[in-house]
Amino acid sequence: MKGGKSKADSKKSDSKLSVKKGQAKATKKGKAAKDPNAPKKPPTAFFVFMEDFRIQYKQKHPNNKSVAAVGKAAGEKWKSKSDAEKAPYLQKVEKRKAEYENNLKIYNKKLAEGTTAEEEEHSDRSRSEVNDEEEEEGSEEEDDD
Repeated sequence: MKGGKSKADSKKSDSKLSVKKGQAKATKKGKAAKDPNAPKKPPTAFFVFMEDFRIQYKQKHPNNKSVAAVGKAAGEKWKSKSDAEKAPYLQKVEKRKAEYENNLKIYNKKLAEGTTAEEEEHSDRSRSEVNDEEEEEGSEEEDDD
């Protein structure tokens, strides 16, 4: 038989495909939702350097609008710097990292307690609404007398 497949061969290939499809669906998981209240990770030393470099670069090249050109120039300059020249940026990173770790501890404590800023706002709102309703009921009872 030229180029033809037997029924047995086609069934085997179909069963293999169906198993793969089923496995792909079962193993595919969505990315975990990121909490918008979580503290932001601190930047690396290069990104701290980029903050300063962008300002200097824009002063020297005011007509340049290319982000890629700024990034390439910054990368070249960063690579050419010695460890001693990078030290101030590394110190800034250490400070920011300490702040981040502190904020992360506070954030994790709030999560452990089970309260977030939004939940606190909602609970405060509900308390005030309950108090308002009680005051209204109390004033109505006095009016009935």
